Amino acid sequence: MLTYILRRLLLIIPTLFGILLINFIIIQAAPGGPVEQMIAKLEGFEGATSRIAGGGAEVAVAGSNYRGAQGLDPELVHEIERMYGFDKPAPERFWLMLKSYSQLDFGESFFRDAKVTDLIIEKMPVSISIGLWSTLIMYLVSIPLGIAKATRHGSTFDVWTSSAIIVGYAVPAFLFAILLIVLFAGGSYFDWFPLRGLTSNNFDELSLGGKVLDYFWHLVLPVTALVIGNFATLTFLTKNSFLDEINKQYVVTARAKGLTETRVLYGHVFRNAMLLIIAGFPAAFIGIFFTGSLLIEVIFSLDGLGLMSFEAAINRDYPVVFGTLFIFTLVGLIVKLIGDITYTLVDPRIDFENREG
Repeated sequence: MLTYILRRLLLIIPTLFGILLINFIIIQAAPGGPVEQMIAKLEGFEGATSRIAGGGAEVAVAGSNYRGAQGLDPELVHEIERMYGFDKPAPERFWLMLKSYSQLDFGESFFRDAKVTDLIIEKMPVSISIGLWSTLIMYLVSIPLGIAKATRHGSTFDVWTSSAIIVGYAVPAFLFAILLIVLFAGGSYFDWFPLRGLTSNNFDELSLGGKVLDYFWHLVLPVTALVIGNFATLTFLTKNSFLDEINKQYVVTARAKGLTETRVLYGHVFRNAMLLIIAGFPAAFIGIFFTGSLLIEVIFSLDGLGLMSFEAAINRDYPVVFGTLFIFTLVGLIVKLIGDITYTLVDPRIDFENREG
């Protein structure tokens, strides 16, 4: 097992390199970079990105490769290039980025006047709050529901709950978010929950109990929208896992010995059926933490990692784009390894080395 872990850790290095290289090449080909945007701003144009991407006359400034710089001093254009690091060729910029990333130095944002690491730390509590509570509630709902559906397979309860789950799965989470706002956040009916932010403006003035209530009060709608839109897969996975185990020979033998259905279900079936579900918890949490809450953050005005990454991509804030890409990819690969290790903790009979052999 130790050899397997070391091999997986070593494979993280080329995987990270490949992902960063592919995205770096794509970014270089995309129009409307930070230099072009700054040139357009200095010339007083609005809609810089669309104008630059849409074409126009080639640059008349000597030594510059950017459109829209006809009226600027060449020295100023070169200074802008130097300020954003574009005075160096692309291979050299990529090498310098890898060198700084190996030291966990992700540079500073082009437009936010802060270090990328500080920005990530600042935005992380919002994303962790949404991801953690959504994942926990999703597991607390999906596992009991999946077990109930497995034990009542084919019944009216199973049919109706499956229909409701499929509807919840088919409708995107952001549509549920909009519906919740219309119904419960002052849209057209009730005004029971806040529409924006993770805390109220007077949060610091509240008592400890008031802060806790205020925090969860703001989380009700975004977490509900995420749970409704994401719990279907886990519910059906739980049901199918239990159905598969219930029909095995050892369950028939346990029943023949006179054990009660509860003892058979939770004493024999539960451990084997929960293998896939428990091992998938880290990946499920990271999935919602990093990717599932982007539109939810936008709709409920939650300033988290998803919203920050989206704005960085739109504004071509390359240090934030690549810094978050590096961290998200690294965490994702490590969590994938943790998920594999979790399999062996849940069921010691699993041996990856023997399987590969």
